[in-house]
Amino acid sequence: MCPSKVAEGDQRGWIVPIGGAENKDENPRILKRFLAVAGGSTAEIVVIPTASQLRDTGPRYQRLFGELGARKVEVVDFDSRGDCTDSGRLDRIERASAIFFTGGNQLRLSTILGGTPAAQMIRACNAAGVTVGGTSAGASILSEHMIAFGKEGSSPRADSVRLAPGLGLTNRFVIDQHFRQRDRLGRLLAALAYNPFAIGIGLDEDTAAFIGPDNTLEVEGSGSVSVVDAGNLGFSSMADAGEEQPVCMLGLTVHILLAGATFNLATRKASAGTLARSKT
Repeated sequence: MCPSKVAEGDQRGWIVPIGGAENKDENPRILKRFLAVAGGSTAEIVVIPTASQLRDTGPRYQRLFGELGARKVEVVDFDSRGDCTDSGRLDRIERASAIFFTGGNQLRLSTILGGTPAAQMIRACNAAGVTVGGTSAGASILSEHMIAFGKEGSSPRADSVRLAPGLGLTNRFVIDQHFRQRDRLGRLLAALAYNPFAIGIGLDEDTAAFIGPDNTLEVEGSGSVSVVDAGNLGFSSMADAGEEQPVCMLGLTVHILLAGATFNLATRKASAGTLARSKT
């Protein structure tokens, strides 16, 4: 599915994928910044806990954003595709200044929300300036091409990854989360072998990519973001590889970004950002 078109004179809202296990208590810097780009003390946040089947997931984020100073936080869950046509739920999404997807199972998100009025509403809201983010599974769902599941390991193999349609806020990148902690480089590389036009974003835990309306990604959190650019991919053996065979990929560019560093998704240029300024 294609991203919703941004109307002339408007700008798209922030897209904020988080690698999971973000610090929620001692130093909730990621959630604080999410709140800031959502409107700060005027923010009205809708939390969607559909990926999780734990009953306390939605209320926990509702409490966290409330304690951080959001004006209003509502939990809007979807247990079935029928729920995605409910006018009450759609109205609450339409009024939000930010939408936040919790972690859990990204296939649960895609199979319940995919192709529904709720998904269409979220895409339209982001195109109209509403911040949309998520953690873990809630990060994976944000892009057009979603990693549904895959195998651990640093080398790409033909059977390393299985892809599914995501929410479709953007088609510029593919997201993977819990990246370094779960050794997921191989499956992100395999996803890029299937979709070399995209940029791979591997998010460590307690680390987020804040992607602004100008398509500049800035890192926040305690870990790193691995950016894999296949734009100059000169050769890939994916088409000829058997399911368990490794894949040869030539011409990849890799950046490892820490908090304050940036990557422009349009120009494909990386910068040390505030990291460089802190050294002067």
